Amino acid sequence: MALAHDYLSERGGAERVVVSLTRAFPGVPLYTSVHDPDLYADLADVDVRASMLNRVGILRRRHRAALPMLPTAFGRLRVDADLVVCSSSGWAHGIATEGRKIVYCHNPPRWLYQRDQYVAGKKRYYAAGLLLDPYLRRWDQRAAHSCARYLANSSAVAHRIRSAYGIDAEVLPPPTSLDASGPRVPIEGVEPGYLVCVARMMRYKNVEQVAEAFRLLPDQRLLVVGDGGQLAELRSKAPSNVTYVGRVDDDQLRWAYANSIGLVSAAYEDFGLTPVEAALYGKPSALLHWGGFLDTTIEGITGVFFDEPTPVVIADAVRRMLLERWSAPRIATTALRFSESGFIERLHQIVDEELGEAA
Repeated sequence: MALAHDYLSERGGAERVVVSLTRAFPGVPLYTSVHDPDLYADLADVDVRASMLNRVGILRRRHRAALPMLPTAFGRLRVDADLVVCSSSGWAHGIATEGRKIVYCHNPPRWLYQRDQYVAGKKRYYAAGLLLDPYLRRWDQRAAHSCARYLANSSAVAHRIRSAYGIDAEVLPPPTSLDASGPRVPIEGVEPGYLVCVARMMRYKNVEQVAEAFRLLPDQRLLVVGDGGQLAELRSKAPSNVTYVGRVDDDQLRWAYANSIGLVSAAYEDFGLTPVEAALYGKPSALLHWGGFLDTTIEGITGVFFDEPTPVVIADAVRRMLLERWSAPRIATTALRFSESGFIERLHQIVDEELGEAA
């Protein structure tokens, strides 16, 4: 067996799934395009095999700059295995192997099928995407149909896989790998009693709109956790009651959830892991009524929804959430649906089925 993932140059929900995959299949090599080991202490004992692109230092920090080269990079990563489990939102499903491929799909490539969200406000990336579109689309379709089986992380993504490729995918929700009982380390300078937003600083996450909502909520504070290309820009224009702390480790993330009032997210999420993580601590969420959040959140039980990612609408949803009386134990119980042990058990069943087909 082997594992594959698009890139290991930043951390997010998809990368947490990869860590769970390595726990599900210990000793199995993990193939990727670029790898920044400083971000992945939890993969220190994993045999990570990166592509030729990993030799270029800037690409280990900015994998998107390598977009035109990634199809070739994965095509040249030849894997001698009976079965490869590919964690993919655009590249890893194209890895070259004579064996069977199972794709755990976080989303079909946004830069092909949701370009307006992915490159909003970045005209040069939009133009580059249009120029490369025919080539990338042909490559992506060939890659998708070279796979034996597709798994989707949410109902919304299963629908997109069917629309993009004509492939029916089983929904297997990703696990929450954040251990709620683990150590908690305070974030310096932050007092408990805030709302929290955990996201990569990318435009489709709509973090700026969430921050602007807090201009309308002067009596509340927002803590924003996460790194990414927009971080410096967003910090420079943040309202006085909004604090950006950048990337944190898991000990600090646990503290951030545990000491919050609740979570706020206006992201176009394919699955929506952060409300599940918040639920581990009995915290409610105010979320955009879209995508994967519809699978992970029960309105009135674990949170409230809002219909559009605008500051006025977000602020109204936060007010509604703060007025509700929530049952922390009941919220925490809902997170058990997304246990790592359940995820691994079903994945082992699927792998056994595919290895049986290969035999």
